[in-house]
Amino acid sequence: MLLELSKEPGFPIDFNAYYHTHLFCHQGSVSFLFNNIEMKCKGNEFLFWFAESQLKDLRFSKAFKATVLLVEKHFLYDNVPDQSWSIDSILHSRQYPIKQLNEKIDRQRVLSNFRWLHEKFQDREHRFYEEVLKLQMRLFILEMWHTFANEYERRKRTLQSGSLYERFVHLVQEHCMAEREVRYYANTLSVTPKYLNYVSKQNSGVTASEWIQRYTKERIILFLQNKNLNIAEIADKMMFSSRSFFTRYVKKVLGTTPTEYRNRLE
Repeated sequence: MLLELSKEPGFPIDFNAYYHTHLFCHQGSVSFLFNNIEMKCKGNEFLFWFAESQLKDLRFSKAFKATVLLVEKHFLYDNVPDQSWSIDSILHSRQYPIKQLNEKIDRQRVLSNFRWLHEKFQDREHRFYEEVLKLQMRLFILEMWHTFANEYERRKRTLQSGSLYERFVHLVQEHCMAEREVRYYANTLSVTPKYLNYVSKQNSGVTASEWIQRYTKERIILFLQNKNLNIAEIADKMMFSSRSFFTRYVKKVLGTTPTEYRNRLE
């Protein structure tokens, strides 16, 4: 669904429950609460909300104008390419949904990507409609990952000189595939685990151990959604000593085994 929004925003009712939202802001701004954090997307910025994000209290400025592409959540998930290499940029987008598009070519890329996918969706007379639409969806995702990855690298360079909390979050993003203990991050940052938990709690309302588990859980979910990987391969990628240990950990954080979680996706 391709929308041109202006002073009177026209999002469908409960759009966030069913669609992934891709928004390019031409002018004005939209403010919102994302994971209970106040954010604002302004002119020449790109905004991405995953379906079922913790999103509320949308407010639009009078001069607001944006192009929005809504993609049905299961259609996107069913056509995700092998995503193991891009997992950092995807998770980064779950925490930082607003992307700075400083280059004209990046802005053109995003808007062209919106149009191409929408055109393929409308071309129902095409003899190979479903195949072509699925391929365009994959191309769309790869183009969006390109945008996400560039912004992730820019923010990553900034975080390396940031506060203790910012450096901790950056380290978790980088290393939680293999390191799931607070002590590892505390030692790297030259503080005690108790102090790191305190700093994290003061800055975000969440302890360091909870952040580690959140990032690990999100990686597990993304890997399980990737049907190109079997469960043993996922356990290896995440440095678990055995598949059985991985299964127990998944049961703890997701409330279900890896196999049961995958069965629910079908």
